[in-house]
Amino acid sequence: PQGRGSFQPRPYDDRRSERPAPVAVDAVNPPPSGESERFGAAPADDLIWGRHSAQAALESDRPIHRIWCTAEMRFQPRFLQLLREAKAGGVLVEEVTWARLGQLTGGAVHQGIVLQVAAADTLDLESLIEGCRDLGEPPLLMALDGITDPHNLGAIVRSAEALGAHGLVLPQRRSAGLTGSVAKVAAGALEHLPVARVVNLNRSLDQLKQEGYRVVGLAGEGSVSLSEADLEGPLVIVTGSEGSGLSMLTRKHCDQLVRIPLRGSTPSLNASVATAMVLFEVARRGWMKQLSGNAPAPRIVRPAMPAPPAMPAPPAMPASEPLADLVPDPEPAPDPTPEAQPLLEAPALVLGLEPHHAAGFSADIQL
Repeated sequence: PQGRGSFQPRPYDDRRSERPAPVAVDAVNPPPSGESERFGAAPADDLIWGRHSAQAALESDRPIHRIWCTAEMRFQPRFLQLLREAKAGGVLVEEVTWARLGQLTGGAVHQGIVLQVAAADTLDLESLIEGCRDLGEPPLLMALDGITDPHNLGAIVRSAEALGAHGLVLPQRRSAGLTGSVAKVAAGALEHLPVARVVNLNRSLDQLKQEGYRVVGLAGEGSVSLSEADLEGPLVIVTGSEGSGLSMLTRKHCDQLVRIPLRGSTPSLNASVATAMVLFEVARRGWMKQLSGNAPAPRIVRPAMPAPPAMPAPPAMPASEPLADLVPDPEPAPDPTPEAQPLLEAPALVLGLEPHHAAGFSADIQL
């Protein structure tokens, strides 16, 4: 029609956008931002991180092969002596950047320190039962059925250790392993709570029942309320997964199914929270009765862990950037008194570098 211009289709090449072509990310030299390492590969199974779990491992008899830490750890009084002792014992201690620790842990919250350690000590069920015979109080054990979330497992380990459980029974299959994520959430409790790894959980529950233990399972449809449950004597508390709870076979092996009454609209509790509530109820009826005023809780006695056989140290993990190995001093340094102990300088000051030049520097720690 008159007054309208005719439509002239443009060639395909002219209709393409003027946007620049995407630039490939250099996999060898990623951008210096910490965002490039936040979603890295899963950390190795022999690594633990976080200040609480690292301190507990350093204070225990667990073999440690290598330590990575940032410069800030040299100004932490509780870690300074532990790092000195580890170095004197032949442990390789390296000072690295926060970004390097992010690479090692797959972007986890490492708090400035990562340890390469031997596998967590475990024992068989017979050793755990034998170690609980002469505790001076009724044994309290935890058993987990299908807990595959490392954060749930770590939280259960932390609550169980803090509230006085004597051990943990953990299946070898359908369960989270004792990884660095578990150790981080457990905040050091994994170094103190004996763990028995079993092939078949239900056979293990039968064996415990033959030894005089009562097996109490947590279930939302349990016939007995927690306030009315019989929690006396040698006891095994069984917690199931959040998704399906206790398996049908495990339910049949329980002497009693206990529920936690809920008043609100939320239909259930997190597995670790429910476990902590039951553990507190057992403690409230037991050792907490002895407390009055500001009196401290009685110290718990747990089964002794068997001495692990001497194992050769694994090969050091390959580094993604040059790292200077720290050779231990030929003689351990004397233990300085707090008054005579000099304040250690940061690497940038020791080497005469400007702080921004030392941001990615990896240096030996002079402990």
